[in-house]
Amino acid sequence: MAKVTNEEIIATLKEMTILEINDLVKAIEEEFGVTAAVVAAGPAAPVEEAPAAGPSEVDVYLKEVGQTKIAVIKAVKEATGLSLMEAKQIVDKCTPEEPALIKEKVKVEDADALKQAVVEAGGVVEFK
Repeated sequence: MAKVTNEEIIATLKEMTILEINDLVKAIEEEFGVTAAVVAAGPAAPVEEAPAAGPSEVDVYLKEVGQTKIAVIKAVKEATGLSLMEAKQIVDKCTPEEPALIKEKVKVEDADALKQAVVEAGGVVEFK
């Protein structure tokens, strides 16, 4: 089978309608077991005049799962793009003594959105 170049794929996409592209995305999701869903972020943070003194990237850890483990697993899955099994493994590793790493070297803005999603699901998140 001949390898299709990126340029050929883009040219094909330009010729497709939005409905055809939507059907293609759904077929790709089904075939590869992935999702193209965008994680909804909260309201935009106000723009600051001066740069923040804190770090620009942080590691995000799950400190506590809380009462709603399944909801926390789903939040971790959606926020990270991991599979359901990978998200469950992260949540299962979490203990009060040993927080589980959710994501490394995340921009602070993205880390805040991830934290908000997990907290809304019932978990506790910390940055390091």
